[in-house]
Amino acid sequence: MNSKTRSKVTRIVTGGIIGLILVFAGLIGITYVGKQHAVSGNRAAPPGGPPSGQSRGAQAGNRGPGTRSGERNAIAVRVEEVRLGTIENKVVINGDVLPRTQVPIYPTVAGKLTEARLQVGDRVQQGATVAMVDPSRPGEIYSQSPVLSPISGTIIQAPVQPGDTLTSQTPVYVVGDLSRLLVETFVPERFSNAARQGLSAAVSLEALPGELFDTIVDEVSPVLDTASRTLKIRLRFTRQDPRIRAGMFAMVNLVTHTRQDVPVIPREAVINTYDSWIAFVVTDQQRAQRRELHLGLESEQAIEILSGLEPGEWVVTGGQNFLSDNDPVRVVQ
Repeated sequence: MNSKTRSKVTRIVTGGIIGLILVFAGLIGITYVGKQHAVSGNRAAPPGGPPSGQSRGAQAGNRGPGTRSGERNAIAVRVEEVRLGTIENKVVINGDVLPRTQVPIYPTVAGKLTEARLQVGDRVQQGATVAMVDPSRPGEIYSQSPVLSPISGTIIQAPVQPGDTLTSQTPVYVVGDLSRLLVETFVPERFSNAARQGLSAAVSLEALPGELFDTIVDEVSPVLDTASRTLKIRLRFTRQDPRIRAGMFAMVNLVTHTRQDVPVIPREAVINTYDSWIAFVVTDQQRAQRRELHLGLESEQAIEILSGLEPGEWVVTGGQNFLSDNDPVRVVQ
């Protein structure tokens, strides 16, 4: 094959290869354009958006009147009006019912108790002989010495028995005036500054469940007990009740502070969040409005509001744990 023939064959082969490349390129382009049209025609609408093929204008036209996009449904809540009232701060402590006056009866001499004439519960008159003491010693005989009651009252303790050896500092009896009873209790140190004469307290007795007895602080110790860090106080009953007896166990609700004509709300209306206290009020537009509060005195049912709420506003007392600021609400009874 001469050179001319070889050149002609080469041109023919090259042209064929180029033609095949162009055919394949055309086929690939047609396939890609078809897929793009298919994807565009089958694309889904986003959640909450218009159906496929519907315009934004059509979607806006279908929205109901007065409805905001993403608006929450109204939350059912209970409310209570913020009012001016009286609030008391109390401390609950245990105590004992005691005679107002109780005096130990001591012998005038040391010796052996030979006769005890009374028992617990017996009445005694001032100056009456309640016991006899023999002051005799080995080898010496003395006349027996009488033990006299210094006051009139009722025997409430009899700590010794005949045959016991006594000193002049050993009480033979303890006599008390049961016509006037009081409650003795001990106030913890953190409340000691609030304890003062004239404070009122409600006393409940285990022996008389369901009843409360009014008392007033009558005596306040000038010093605290260094061992227990408590302050001893005594409370007198405003009205004597024959059912109350010395030795009964008492529960004292001592009022330490009282404030009148201050804004108060129920305790359940207050929420503790991130070291702050908040509450929600309902506005005239039936919206929940978040308020940060500064609190005062607390009782078992109510809390004093120093700032954050005003009398006459409606505070949410039920359902507030599900609220956020500006949420729509629906007030229920």
